[in-house]
Amino acid sequence: MIRLAPAWSGGNITGLSIQATDLAGKRLELLREVVPGLSRLAILVNVSNRLAMLEMGEVQAAARTLGLKVANSQFRRAEDIAPAFESLKGRADALYICNDILAVTNRNRINILAAGARLPTMTGIRELVEAGALLSYGANLPDLFRRAAEYVDKILRGAKPDDLPIQQPTKFEFVINLNTAKAIGLTVPPTLLARADEVIE
Repeated sequence: MIRLAPAWSGGNITGLSIQATDLAGKRLELLREVVPGLSRLAILVNVSNRLAMLEMGEVQAAARTLGLKVANSQFRRAEDIAPAFESLKGRADALYICNDILAVTNRNRINILAAGARLPTMTGIRELVEAGALLSYGANLPDLFRRAAEYVDKILRGAKPDDLPIQQPTKFEFVINLNTAKAIGLTVPPTLLARADEVIE
């Protein structure tokens, strides 16, 4: 189970956190390095997803700290995504996409709409960048899956879940889609490219 939770559950449950909300500030800092004049941020969020809503709150708080104006764009179904982008016309310099399975499923649609609006995008979802989003920064999921398998093995051997602390990620990955940057007319600083775990070109 991958779960957003404190370091110790205190109940008959355990798992691993992806720190979706905790990384919001770091993601915005990275986005500002690519979009130095960033002043207006749009947040695309599935309002049916509780974790995505928590992440949106953290993004809003981080944006306020950085002096950014925020416009929220909400969806519940795939059919809501295009109207959500329509509502952002002229209101944003960049787009933050909250972690959500519906966003992953509709990543091509989201990326086409973002490219059409010339909006640089930041997310915690690597798959979106592989499909054309600009940047992602988040926990390395293959590493978490491996560690989850270790927990399953311990529990099957008799360990009690409430004796196992909820673990935080130890590996993170930063991915840049350079093709997308070129397509929307952005220059990614060489220092940022050097810090990336992967550059798609």
